[in-house]
Amino acid sequence: MASDPDLWIRRYHPAPESKAQLVCFPHAGGSASFYFPVSAALTPAIDVAAVQYPGRQDRRAEPNVCSIPDLADAIFDAIRPLATRPLAFFGHSMGAILAYEVAVRLENSGAAPLARLYVSGRRAPSCQRQESVHQRSDQAIIAELEHLSGTSSDLLADPEALAMILPAIKSDYRAIETYRPLEARAVRAPVTAIIGAEDSRVTVDEAKAWHRYSTASFDLRVLPGGHFYLVDCRQEVIRLIAEDLVFQAARLGDVLR
Repeated sequence: MASDPDLWIRRYHPAPESKAQLVCFPHAGGSASFYFPVSAALTPAIDVAAVQYPGRQDRRAEPNVCSIPDLADAIFDAIRPLATRPLAFFGHSMGAILAYEVAVRLENSGAAPLARLYVSGRRAPSCQRQESVHQRSDQAIIAELEHLSGTSSDLLADPEALAMILPAIKSDYRAIETYRPLEARAVRAPVTAIIGAEDSRVTVDEAKAWHRYSTASFDLRVLPGGHFYLVDCRQEVIRLIAEDLVFQAARLGDVLR
């Protein structure tokens, strides 16, 4: 699988002079543009990049990848050149698992630990549930998307749009629902878990279980809302990231001077 950074990484508001970088990982069926508002809000203090998975938007002609390990391997290869500056990851839902898996691969390669790993809307890898959305009918999958409120209602009502996005959604659901970590591998980065208080996809205890995956520190934030709490709470999430990473970048600058 091609790992050219230009294929995998989107920068909507490049900030090459920033001392801090944030790489964002979309949810199942999601695309890099989901993080456009985050990029706009954090530039130029933080250089924000978003991962574009195959099979959607400008990569629609490429085959989908239905394996978390395969996706993580390819994303790691594309992201590895970014590790020359302080780096943080933010992943939502399936993206949280991918962010974690890529963080593990980065550390195993000898790179410095992330400044922070944000895992949003997802239970820890050790908290497995039996799920089979990817095996359901198209209408049942659409009903699931409507329940989660993560996909535009206009898209769900448009047959042509649905025909374009359903293959990627099914592939992503298959990837995350068949994901089985071999072991609990902790990273040396601090981990922050963020969930919606009414999210049926992750409980507070399942989010707390992420503490086992960091040898540094762990923090849990519970915000109002469901699985896509971060749409309505975007400003609070952006403020949290800015406070964490801008402070760390400033501190790094003090050390380097």
